[in-house]
Amino acid sequence: MNDMKNDFGPALPISEEIHKMKYRSVGESFKEAMTRVANALKDSDDHFDTFRNILYNQRFLPAGRVQSAMGAPRTVTPYNCFVSPTIEDSMEGIMAAATNAARTMQLGGGIGYDFSTLRPRGALIKSLDSKSSGPISFMGIFDAVCQTIASAGHRRGAQMGVLRVDHPDIEEFIRAKNNSTTLTGFNISVGVTDAFMNAVKTGDFFDLTFEGQVYKTVDARALWDDILRSTWDWAEPGILFIDRINQKNNLWYCETIAATNPCGEQPLPPNGACLLGSFNLTKYIRQDPYTDEFSLDIMQLSRDIPAVVRAMDNVVDRAVYPMPAQEKEAKDKRRMGLGVTGVANALETLGLRYGSEGFLSKLGEVMAIIRDQCYLASVVLAAEKGSFPLYDNVKYLESNFIKTLPDHIQAAIGMHGIRNSHLLSVAPTGTISLSADNVSSGIEPVFSHYYDRTIQTFDGPRIERVEDYAYRVHGIEGEKADDLSVFDHVAVLNLASHYVDSACSKTCNVGADVTWEQFKDVYMQAYDGGASGCTTFRASGKRYGILNASTSEDTAEPQAEEDTGTDIGGAEGAEACYYDPQTGQRTCE
Repeated sequence: MNDMKNDFGPALPISEEIHKMKYRSVGESFKEAMTRVANALKDSDDHFDTFRNILYNQRFLPAGRVQSAMGAPRTVTPYNCFVSPTIEDSMEGIMAAATNAARTMQLGGGIGYDFSTLRPRGALIKSLDSKSSGPISFMGIFDAVCQTIASAGHRRGAQMGVLRVDHPDIEEFIRAKNNSTTLTGFNISVGVTDAFMNAVKTGDFFDLTFEGQVYKTVDARALWDDILRSTWDWAEPGILFIDRINQKNNLWYCETIAATNPCGEQPLPPNGACLLGSFNLTKYIRQDPYTDEFSLDIMQLSRDIPAVVRAMDNVVDRAVYPMPAQEKEAKDKRRMGLGVTGVANALETLGLRYGSEGFLSKLGEVMAIIRDQCYLASVVLAAEKGSFPLYDNVKYLESNFIKTLPDHIQAAIGMHGIRNSHLLSVAPTGTISLSADNVSSGIEPVFSHYYDRTIQTFDGPRIERVEDYAYRVHGIEGEKADDLSVFDHVAVLNLASHYVDSACSKTCNVGADVTWEQFKDVYMQAYDGGASGCTTFRASGKRYGILNASTSEDTAEPQAEEDTGTDIGGAEGAEACYYDPQTGQRTCE
């Protein structure tokens, strides 16, 4: 099958329209928009030419905010995600955090919070001679802010609410979204500790504490079952293995992480921010004209990475920040989160079934190349421009993740330093993947070979057939999410997690044939396999979202109501994650 592709930019009408409405300034063509971004992030004329070519061919997809913000006349932050400053346990502290959140969302940023610092329900407030209503009640304030503040592109803001598993209000928290009407501006996740997981494995009791005081002692396995029963039915809360996140953290010596961005791929400290972007693996597929065999152009990928790292590093210095503390945090550490998209499409084009041994092997090979080349590129930048300000030549090399790098890269860091504290994460990439001709999102499998999507336009709604990239271009019918074993999903999550210094956003789809015990084993396998967290979705659960599925792919197609924005040139709006009730596809952007 031939792809009726333009020389540059999206070939599909829906992809062209979404890219135009979300990422371009008024009147811009695709080429003009990418030229604008490349010019805003260039270090030199040669760098401009190289990076522009990468953008023209969509081999690298900067997050939507980078595409819409850099070099544009609008005041929009190019950062997708932030984490709130530590919320002080006072009314003044809570309201200050809500104000900061409003300013962040107003400029287009999604934001995560750790509510574990707030005293539990019923705790004494001595100054008022009254009792606290607890953190879940105060989450309503932030939810109201989210619903009220128009994010860039006139779409609602995204929020992640985290509560530690040992907080006394954890039982209330895990049920906070057991409906479809409360905290609708939030994704929620439990910060699960190693101590708790050990108690689950051994069948011990577990203390719920606040500021050293034990409020309640619970059966760890019973609490674990309560958490997972909520995810079984409602797809929330997600699970963050918070101790592992901190143990893996390259900056273990100068920060503590308690929360993540709204989609979970970017654990961040208070005031933390992260830039996102993804290498589109479908654009590295080559077909031999004589044998028709497909291969992955690893050499081209390796050549592209230095230009991408250089450009994304420049975003740090050239960005607009909602708050001064966020700017300081970003410039002190120069974090970015580069990942992959189109993984299922690319590797299944090579004949590798999703989740198979061959698939995992090739994915590991590709992820290792991206990891190593990104770190080497950052070392080169450090030699040229200096390391990030909080770099410690001894402590940084003691990081658990850095120790997984090849010896020659560790030696290069020790000799020259490194420009960026973190470089790698895997985002869900829902909208940018659709704008790149509907390649499979992130490390997710194909969700449907084709479907009808409802598009809101200035002329009213329009229904358009959308085909999976590999299906349309190569005639490849990739394994669909719901047809795979949930343990195939977990295997891909665990494999990818080993090659990123942050985390991976991945939804593990749970089929109707999966038993309760198997479901619980999914999370234990994710924990034992090295993942930083785990999210699941059961099509037969009670959760539903903006995507309205009807019957099967072979008859009436799922219809997705997608808000493409009402402001031409608007930035990609952040929103809490929504799920297709049939496929479990997650839309977070």
